[in-house]
Amino acid sequence: MNRHTTRQDLPRAQLLAERAFATLERFLHIEAASGIVLLIAAAVALIWANSPFAPGYHALWHLPVSLGIGSLTVSQSLHFVINDGLMTIFFLVVGMEIRREIHEGALSNLRQASLPIMAALGGVAVPALIYVALNTDPSRLQGWAVPTATDIAFAVGVLALLGRSIPGNVRVFLLALAIIDDIIALFYSGGLDLSGFLVAAMGILVVLGFQRMGVGSAFAYVLPGAIVWTGLLMTGAHPTLAGVVLGMLTPVLSRPTREHPLDMVAYAAQKLRNHDDANDTHHLAMPLKQLRLAQRELLPPVVRVQTALHPWVAFGIMPLFALANAGVSMDGIDLSAAGPQWVMAGVGLALLLGKPLGVVGVSWLMVRLGWCRLPPGVSWGGIVLIGLLAGVGFTMSIFIAMLAFDNETLLGAAKLGVLAGSLLAALLGLAWGAMYRRTTKAA
Repeated sequence: MNRHTTRQDLPRAQLLAERAFATLERFLHIEAASGIVLLIAAAVALIWANSPFAPGYHALWHLPVSLGIGSLTVSQSLHFVINDGLMTIFFLVVGMEIRREIHEGALSNLRQASLPIMAALGGVAVPALIYVALNTDPSRLQGWAVPTATDIAFAVGVLALLGRSIPGNVRVFLLALAIIDDIIALFYSGGLDLSGFLVAAMGILVVLGFQRMGVGSAFAYVLPGAIVWTGLLMTGAHPTLAGVVLGMLTPVLSRPTREHPLDMVAYAAQKLRNHDDANDTHHLAMPLKQLRLAQRELLPPVVRVQTALHPWVAFGIMPLFALANAGVSMDGIDLSAAGPQWVMAGVGLALLLGKPLGVVGVSWLMVRLGWCRLPPGVSWGGIVLIGLLAGVGFTMSIFIAMLAFDNETLLGAAKLGVLAGSLLAALLGLAWGAMYRRTTKAA
């Protein structure tokens, strides 16, 4: 029999390590912590990119990352690996969260689920109209899509700073709205290759086939997921959308098993308890395998995978994304001419005013007409908060600006408008969110 050790008998180094890991675990479960880490990474990037060490910042993200077998080698920049590779995992978690809400949450009702769609359309149309009203010249008109996007990572990071007292359905609404308007914005470039959709469809069929066969291991879906990602990359759209697709396909119910997982746990535990020979480990393999299987099937895949990935996304992928993308250089920005001034003003005002006006206005109209209704626990104060945070366009808006403008002067003005509008939208969102949080606590 194994000798049971009391806590006092443990080595001091082990006790200190356990205490440190417990403190770290508590920190990781603080909702605002991930937002703080994200904003620190963004601030570091912005300062670094405008410091004497700026060449090193830009050179870092252009470092090639290669993967190959024999003569077959694929090489991409570190920036591509982060933005198009790792961020797919972020969107996978986002897709899973929305999938859960569609199954049994705020989006399970059609009238509630349609509200984020309509709000997203308003959040695209109104900013575009504001920009166009201020930039009628054809050389500047093509930037209309710049203020229509929402940077999901940063919007969620700012919302996280407000803590858990903000109703969960506010976060879900923001995620759904941001995904919809980003999908609209990501197709702005046009020229989609339809053959890529066929490749993506093949990957989706493999995923559905595995689910039908009862394949429960998450690792089995890596290869078909990679096929979906490759297909979307071939289309010319952003391949991170594969994460949303796969997240929405993740089962919300545990796969059927011959025995209930709790019965499997009880049986395996009894076998282990009755095993007295410490030297005979061969007979432990089967009950331990049953325990691992039961542990896996106790939670549905959508919960199990999301829970496993969340800390890696919140404290690894998102801060790395911020560090790689927030370093916008101010060099070369010239606002002496009227054209760049109007581009900057159009983008900034569209993000700061157009987004909340479009989101809140269309939401109010849809609810007023009786076509949609607010999600449970979300008041009009929550909708205003969502509208303000939707104005955090940041990296997504800068990405579209790079597609829209060939003129470096207009591109620089658009970037400055994105930074100013996104920063002010985030600050207003935090201020409004603080007041909204107090009202929800008092209610």
